[in-house]
Amino acid sequence: MRHGFLLIDKPIGFTSHDAVAVVRRNFHERSVGHLGTLDPLATGLLVCAVGKKALKVIELFADLRKEYIAEVTLGAVSTSNDRDGVIEQTPPKSGWVMPEQAAVQRLIHDRFLGTISQVPPAFSAVHVGGERAYRKARQGRGVNIPPRDVTIHSCDVLSYDFPLLRLRIDCGSGTYIRSLAHDLGHLLFCGGYLSALCRTKVGEWSLDDAVSLESATWTDILPLKDILAPFPRIDLMADDLDDVRCGRFLEREVEKNTFGWFEDLPVALLEPAGEGMAHARKVL
Repeated sequence: MRHGFLLIDKPIGFTSHDAVAVVRRNFHERSVGHLGTLDPLATGLLVCAVGKKALKVIELFADLRKEYIAEVTLGAVSTSNDRDGVIEQTPPKSGWVMPEQAAVQRLIHDRFLGTISQVPPAFSAVHVGGERAYRKARQGRGVNIPPRDVTIHSCDVLSYDFPLLRLRIDCGSGTYIRSLAHDLGHLLFCGGYLSALCRTKVGEWSLDDAVSLESATWTDILPLKDILAPFPRIDLMADDLDDVRCGRFLEREVEKNTFGWFEDLPVALLEPAGEGMAHARKVL
């Protein structure tokens, strides 16, 4: 069995949980997770962790940058900020002028780049009072989600033919593109919602290298040793390996998130334990 990451091109209509279930079924492997949820209406790159060893290191990849191609429909709003909600047209107010592409890009540059404050959609997986926001929203209960800071590194207009606007967005983890579409429409005084979304990158991994759910095989899994190669590393002797497995401290100086390797394979995630000592936080 090969432990590692699998790059999947998630089709529309599948939840991330659905996609994981297909991988579990096709690979006959229960230990499967993913790096970052995609909504059912979104397509594109879903990085799955396959195998217990891969699941043990998934936390180290929680804050990777993402890239999306988004289609925003202006002139209307949605209860869910995307096309899955109830759509309501927003008639233009007196004196409103359809924004030109240069004005749209200028607004994006002025208001949506860098660290910004964003309110996640009511229909989202954000925890509110210990409960998922979408559950409360579906039951008609009030959802009061506080704003949070997110980072947008770039947001470029790819095409614009009102009411359709296509954007390429490079953003930090936790950014809601649905909220971006809604907020952009609000500032353009015409309303807007996310009508299509494709995730094209997760960290350094690209959709160009992804495979379909049904065609994925064991040979498509990126080996764990390749995935962990960029992290700090120390090579262990046989006695060191015994100490690691038994929970004993190592007389080694390490930095945070250092991997111990034995016979050219990663075997443990190490952390500093003070005074030139190290301890295994996780044994792979």
